[in-house]
Amino acid sequence: MPEIVIDARKAAIGPGLAVNRILPFRMRRMVGPFVFMDHAGPMKLSAAKGPNMDVLPHPHIGLSTVSYLFKGNVTHRDSLGVKQVIEPGEVNWMTAGKGIAHSERFEDTAVLAGGQLEMIQTWVALPEKDEKSDPSFVNYQKDHLPVFEEKGLWMRQIAGDAYGLKSNVPTHSPLFYLHVEIVAGHSLQIPSGYEERAVYIAHGSLEHKGHFYVANQLIVFAKNEAATIKARETSTLMLLGGDPLGERFIWWNFVSSRKERIEQAKEDWKQGRIPLPPDDHEAFVPLPDEKFRRKDPPPGALS
Repeated sequence: MPEIVIDARKAAIGPGLAVNRILPFRMRRMVGPFVFMDHAGPMKLSAAKGPNMDVLPHPHIGLSTVSYLFKGNVTHRDSLGVKQVIEPGEVNWMTAGKGIAHSERFEDTAVLAGGQLEMIQTWVALPEKDEKSDPSFVNYQKDHLPVFEEKGLWMRQIAGDAYGLKSNVPTHSPLFYLHVEIVAGHSLQIPSGYEERAVYIAHGSLEHKGHFYVANQLIVFAKNEAATIKARETSTLMLLGGDPLGERFIWWNFVSSRKERIEQAKEDWKQGRIPLPPDDHEAFVPLPDEKFRRKDPPPGALS
């Protein structure tokens, strides 16, 4: 049996943008190094509502943000001067390290005119030795990510190692992260060799040991469990996990192994010591009220 099954909760991260929040969860804060997971969409946008959905510049420390799209596109800008439009199947991997600010805006008029948007965003906590590293950003196009395909099964290795696939995306600790499409009636064994493993059902439904699971559920498997899932219908899945890094403190967009580092990051953002994106600095998300305690992030907490 799974260790826990987490139902996604609705969370508003801006005036016009609500998501399904999977991690963190009060009874399960992390899966391996994955400390945060949001599923936005699918949603139709209008040109009038598009600007209200934009996520203004906001800070991060102590983590890597990972953006992956099923549909649509999003424009990323950050403190390093990077401007990157991410397309479906690509990976935006931004390592905050000692501190970075970025924004995410919905600027494509074709999408805003009635197309759809659907994306998955995760945060990957950094090992202690990398928490103060210099920030960085890399976009990986889908042609540079390994793909496996056989009858009834397709998968793209977003990061890490699994099923004999190895992604070119550098990681700071052992992990795996895959996008899987599986046809009804087909089975798949969850990767072994990692202490913590989970599958998120973005669309469809699964069976595992006689129990049924549906869309917007995260199934977290027990350590060393030989877990095999079977698709009850054609399904879209995200498989993730890795080796745990130890306790992490999470406050707003800040993740650290030390409470005092969180306090320093608060002051750095208030005092403007974390630079804004050079071409997106007219407005930003202010530090939340000090009474805020992280259960679900306030507006501006999209990765």
